[in-house]
Amino acid sequence: MKEVDFLPEWYKSGRRRQVNYRTQYIALGAVFMAMMMWNFIATNSISRATAELAQDESKVSVAESASREFASIKDEVTKLQKRAKSIEEIDSKIDVANVLAEMSFLIDEKIVLRKVQFSAEKFVDSRGAGQSHRPDAAVRVAGGNSAGKQTLSLGDVRFKVVINGVAADASDVAELICQLEDSSYFCQVVPSFSRNTKIVPARAGVRTAAKLAEENFRVSEFEISCYLANYAEN
Repeated sequence: MKEVDFLPEWYKSGRRRQVNYRTQYIALGAVFMAMMMWNFIATNSISRATAELAQDESKVSVAESASREFASIKDEVTKLQKRAKSIEEIDSKIDVANVLAEMSFLIDEKIVLRKVQFSAEKFVDSRGAGQSHRPDAAVRVAGGNSAGKQTLSLGDVRFKVVINGVAADASDVAELICQLEDSSYFCQVVPSFSRNTKIVPARAGVRTAAKLAEENFRVSEFEISCYLANYAEN
């Protein structure tokens, strides 16, 4: 039995076109939805990335500020270390009050001092060369004689003490030398000179030669040099 198709060809073509259009619409809708979803996801990702970037920029700003502060503190510490080193170099490391108190204890009432002088000297080795690691470690005294180039030694130095005065007798000078040698404050005590001399009391009025001769007193003038014993040589 033969089937007879009564549908015209134009109708069948139209139906096929409608199906194709419907399929295309569905595909386009699916692609549009996919694009919308992708856009939404991409937008969220960009927002998160922007927020993270802002946070990173804030962290970078804080790190740069901390780095600048650290550099400033490091520079200040370097300056303070240099100042501390300079202070350590110019520090005499002696207590003058205690030294004078020790001298007052040792000096007898028969001795009158004219001068007590402290002077810094660099340590010297066997060849006589200074042991200072800085050959230029010295400070020019303000207002000093430019011709003499008066300077103060810096760094590791020892202090020489020069004692000048008069004593009632030479034995008093010898006793003072022994006292200085026995003291823990002084070392290398050396008498520079000791000689007899005369002094005339300063009194008002006119006196005869005989009277002046009677009033003359014989004393022993001396000078002693020593070093403060506040160091140890290696």
